[in-house]
Amino acid sequence: MLPRVTPAAGVSQAAGLDFPGSCTRARAPSSAEGGGAGGPPGPEVTAKAWSPQGGSRMSTLSTQPLKPKALHPPPGSPESPGHQRRHTLPASEFRCLTPEDAAGVFEIEREAFMSVSGSCPLYLDEIRHFLTLCPELSLGWFQEGRLVAFIIGSLWDKERLTQESLTLHRPGGRVAHLHVLAVHRACRQQGKGSVLLWRYLQHLGGQRAVRRAVLMCEDALVPFYERLGFRAVGPCAVTVGSLAFTELQCSVRGHACLRRKSGC
Repeated sequence: MLPRVTPAAGVSQAAGLDFPGSCTRARAPSSAEGGGAGGPPGPEVTAKAWSPQGGSRMSTLSTQPLKPKALHPPPGSPESPGHQRRHTLPASEFRCLTPEDAAGVFEIEREAFMSVSGSCPLYLDEIRHFLTLCPELSLGWFQEGRLVAFIIGSLWDKERLTQESLTLHRPGGRVAHLHVLAVHRACRQQGKGSVLLWRYLQHLGGQRAVRRAVLMCEDALVPFYERLGFRAVGPCAVTVGSLAFTELQCSVRGHACLRRKSGC
């Protein structure tokens, strides 16, 4: 869910965070069908052939069963259907998002947050803005080509978050600010929020410019983020309407080490 966002009641369940109470193979012919290896010989066939002398004559042709022969496509031709992959899309894929993904991202985010708080951490134009400026600080989880969960972030260049950090990307910054984490409604309560955040921290660990990750959330969500390595640093200076938040930070250096050892 979110680094930034909704009232404590029902929030994690809406955004998909997971803690208690939160928001044709070819068939070879059989011998019975005739022509199978080891099957009975086929019957004799009587055929009428044309005679050059101007008439027809009867001839008896004895047919022998043919042995099955494997057919191979010519070089460069596509594989036969029996050897083609059933799916052209990977079953599960993590990748950075692009501006073309913005509409799908906003659809998930809007459903997760609008019904609870009446607002979204990022609106469609802001999503496109960040995915254009810093797509490498985003991560989407796709299953069979369908987006099921995502995180969007940007760089920040100060020790703590300020109101400006909600809309700005600072290219020279060393801090990755996580604006929003959300999971599709059909995939919630399955641990996907935890898995995606872990993968995202590993992803950040592979970027030399990033030293730590920071986010803000309601108090009810603090334990969720603490289980994944974040630590609370105090009240956040950012407010959204009457909502107050706790700011949390996490070093990504350790996650980079884990990534190298695991080969992920």
